[in-house]
Amino acid sequence: MAEETVRELRASFAAGQTRPAEWRAAQLKGLIRMIDEKEAEISAALHEDLAKPHMESFLHEISLTKSSCKFALKGLKNWMKPEKVPAAITTFPSSAQIVPEPLGVVLIISAWNYPFILSIDPVIGAIAAGNAVVLKPSEIAPATSSLLAKLLPEYVDNSCIKVVEGSVPETTALLEQRWDKIFYTGNGTVGRIVMAAAAKHLTPVALELGGKSPVIVDSNVAAKRIVVGKWGCNNGQACIAPDYIITTKSFAPELVASFKRVLERFYGEDPLESADLSRIVNSKQFKRLTNLIEEKRVADKIVYGGKADEKQLKISPTLLLDVPEDSEIMTGEIFGPLLPIVTVEKIEESFDLINAKPKPLAAYLFTKNRKLQEEFVASVPAGGMLVNDTALHLTNPYMPFGGVGDSGMGCYHGKFGFDCFSHKKGVLIRGFGGEANARYPPYTTEKQKILRGLINGSFIALILALLGFPREKR
Repeated sequence: MAEETVRELRASFAAGQTRPAEWRAAQLKGLIRMIDEKEAEISAALHEDLAKPHMESFLHEISLTKSSCKFALKGLKNWMKPEKVPAAITTFPSSAQIVPEPLGVVLIISAWNYPFILSIDPVIGAIAAGNAVVLKPSEIAPATSSLLAKLLPEYVDNSCIKVVEGSVPETTALLEQRWDKIFYTGNGTVGRIVMAAAAKHLTPVALELGGKSPVIVDSNVAAKRIVVGKWGCNNGQACIAPDYIITTKSFAPELVASFKRVLERFYGEDPLESADLSRIVNSKQFKRLTNLIEEKRVADKIVYGGKADEKQLKISPTLLLDVPEDSEIMTGEIFGPLLPIVTVEKIEESFDLINAKPKPLAAYLFTKNRKLQEEFVASVPAGGMLVNDTALHLTNPYMPFGGVGDSGMGCYHGKFGFDCFSHKKGVLIRGFGGEANARYPPYTTEKQKILRGLINGSFIALILALLGFPREKR
């Protein structure tokens, strides 16, 4: 099936179906229409998969995806235009341009935590760039996967854009095919499998992974913004959710007290009963997370929360203070509602703590100190950064979103999504005038002088070359 799917898409791409701006715009408009007409079904699927609150589904998935479509539609014609660039003196007279061309047939493998936007947003970039697409939604979010398989053929060109459902066997079969690009969102373990499969065909990859996104807190206005970026983002099951906090020993008690007040205000005295918190996606992830806080030396560090309901697959917002650095909760990405707080004597020590770990997908700082902010931006490598808030940087379509090092490679959003699925083809166009005899054998000392002058930008050498010097002996 995988082989046949790719064959069909290659035929459609080779026939030029995906190249015209009109086709690309029609698909993007189809996606907007799908979102407008099927918003209730999309929200219901997200609730079935994750008990995701409807407001959260609208804000973080549905509205952002629609905005992404509109942004691509608005910029499409400009993005597709060849970009004129200066021509060198050595090729005078000539014109030069960079022409964006579609890569071909691409595979997009999406994730379960934001199963709608993480499926459609890369597809938007691939369509805008003029590619044929296979989307493989995550089987861990089956309701959304099934809905995408049902809806997409109704709203976009099914001869060029296809959905393939399934689990590991189906994904493995897809990875065995030759693609012109693979875009994967998920964890580093599977990311390595994807990259190894792609290497067999020299296929380029974009890997949107995760990591331990740190939050440095040097300000007492941080609590609400951290809470909504952690527990208000799929109950911590988000690649850019704050993973751990670093603050000073002196400020930690005040910060913990602020968190407790805000969490109770947002989610009530019993957060397990709150309709505004997503559940854990499945029992496997539930067990992984509860194991993290059941470790004896970690359990003793819980200062708030720690409650769990296996039947509902819910874990309450949990704060931990000064857990051991070598504990599992501090060595791997948490991806859930647990938030360790690490303390230091001086806030500047936090940079070394962060840089001792693999590069994160996001890094956050809360401060009123401009000098600390500048040091943070200059000295902490990360996929993206946000000062004095969390998560919102990904909503700006003018900025790239992607990881670095262990948190991924490649980026997308806005025009960066278009570029992700395009090849930038350099094109130089020359006329037949301005023939320079100096470039042709037999090479002489005079020719070398003129050529050296041309390469060094000499106007005199250019005139001599254009006049045909040195003259050929007949």
